[in-house]
Amino acid sequence: MSCDPVSDYVVVLCTAPPDHSGGLARLVVEERLAACVNISQVRSTFIWEGRVNEEAEDLLIMKTEALRFEDLSARLREVHPYHLPEIIAIPIITGDDLYLAWISESLRGPSTPHGPEADGK
Repeated sequence: MSCDPVSDYVVVLCTAPPDHSGGLARLVVEERLAACVNISQVRSTFIWEGRVNEEAEDLLIMKTEALRFEDLSARLREVHPYHLPEIIAIPIITGDDLYLAWISESLRGPSTPHGPEADGK
């Protein structure tokens, strides 16, 4: 698998069973492979082993740096319950400079606090 970093940042999409999505999200954030993971419920229709299937799944929407894609992808394949998980990256063409900087800071660990916690809220 590869992600040609045409952009510094990517959104990585991965579906998972609802009983696994929270653990996967927490793992990749704790290991600083993704700065943030949103989880949304979806209904997927797909062909697997020659049959059309429909399943309720969660969609993990992960924000990270393009250069982290390979490590994130490898870690997801290691721990994911599916034999062949969906792991795709979409380049972030542009975004708020402060938010993109927060992604990078989050992947490197604590430094200067930003966000609501920094303001004592």
